[in-house]
Amino acid sequence: MATQQMTPAPGLSGPVAAGTPAPVVRGPSKGMRRVRALGWNALPPLTFLVIIAFWSFSVRFFEIPAYLLPGPAAVFSRVVADASMLWTHALVTLTEIVLGFGLTLLTAIPLGLVIALSPLARQILYPPIMLLQLVPKIAVAPLFLVWLGFGMESKVLLTVLMTFFPLLIASISGFQILDQRLLYLTRSMGASIWQTFRYLRVPSALPVIFSGVKTSATIATTAAIVAEFVGANQGLGYVLLRGTSTMDIELTFAVLVVLTFIGILINYVVEFSEWLMTPWQRSGAD
Repeated sequence: MATQQMTPAPGLSGPVAAGTPAPVVRGPSKGMRRVRALGWNALPPLTFLVIIAFWSFSVRFFEIPAYLLPGPAAVFSRVVADASMLWTHALVTLTEIVLGFGLTLLTAIPLGLVIALSPLARQILYPPIMLLQLVPKIAVAPLFLVWLGFGMESKVLLTVLMTFFPLLIASISGFQILDQRLLYLTRSMGASIWQTFRYLRVPSALPVIFSGVKTSATIATTAAIVAEFVGANQGLGYVLLRGTSTMDIELTFAVLVVLTFIGILINYVVEFSEWLMTPWQRSGAD
């Protein structure tokens, strides 16, 4: 009498008869995936809460005087108490950041494209730009005050100079990263120059360009504050100097909190722009 052949089933200790369909291994349910996604997205704010808790614990445990390091409760109370004043000066600083960084985007990316595609432009334009980058920006900042005065123009110009070079380098690298074999392929298929640029060169360059945008966006906030340090009568940098000169440490930390929120806002705007403009990366991540 023929015996039925038995084969072990995946994930089971005992054998099952041959021809029996293998058990279906089901992944996590939709609800479980949603819970995991919520937990993953909750990690950044939880990290901030842990930092604030550690800050509060350190101040109390080590008995640090308030004139050296105030606790988070005192700082956030000062933010609420001076909200109107901080908002007025934050608008000035944010305007300087937006104008300076916007001019950087409008100039650095097109110039990076020209330098990447034209050897002649690279020989003519790149050396003076590199020379300008080597000049310390803080050293020439007082000249901007002499030339442009204490208004917003000098702050915007310094922001442009400090954010321009990282984005230019990223743009040049992004537009040069395309494999030449892909260009030969598109030409052999009859694609026009504009089609190659729109559907091939720009998509391949965008991830690299956005890495430069993130770097420049981080520098933009610092550039605006430094420009206000050099000479200003309004803006968060001016308030920060006023707080340190009068030993108002709570006001100083309140300004730092506002600057942190501005930096987070700018970072999320850049992240959302990248998510919006690179759908192929979004679909790949999903």
